[in-house]
Amino acid sequence: MPEIGEQIAALPMRWDEKGDLQILMVTSRGTGRWVMPKGWEMDGKKPWAAAEIEALEEAGAKGYISHDCIGTYRYTKVMNDGKVIPCVVRVYPMIVEKLKRNWKERNQRTRRWFSPKSAARKVNEQELSDLLMSLTKQPRKEPIIRDLLKRAS
Repeated sequence: MPEIGEQIAALPMRWDEKGDLQILMVTSRGTGRWVMPKGWEMDGKKPWAAAEIEALEEAGAKGYISHDCIGTYRYTKVMNDGKVIPCVVRVYPMIVEKLKRNWKERNQRTRRWFSPKSAARKVNEQELSDLLMSLTKQPRKEPIIRDLLKRAS
């Protein structure tokens, strides 16, 4: 049985002046492709708290993160030693309140806002693309996002 890696990701979002949802993505350090801020679970931290840390370190994003996972996706992680690990990533939505000018990985990544549809087209993982596409229609009605918006206001 191959070992399955468990990772967590933040799904940083905001609504623009027109009331349209936008998703913040970052480039990966290795390949430069567009990804969600994500990483391994952290000892002593709740999974959503670890996702919040990843959003800050990788994208400089601060805000309100849900304690509930909005979905999962699978991908294959290639480690530095060339070892390949199948991973399941739990995704935690986050309302971005502030983007920091200086953040830990700013010299290693680019960050950019996308519409959910554009974000879905940019990612390689079909399950993540499907999750992003599900946010194109009335994301405020999604129970996890609705609860998060209540907390953030």
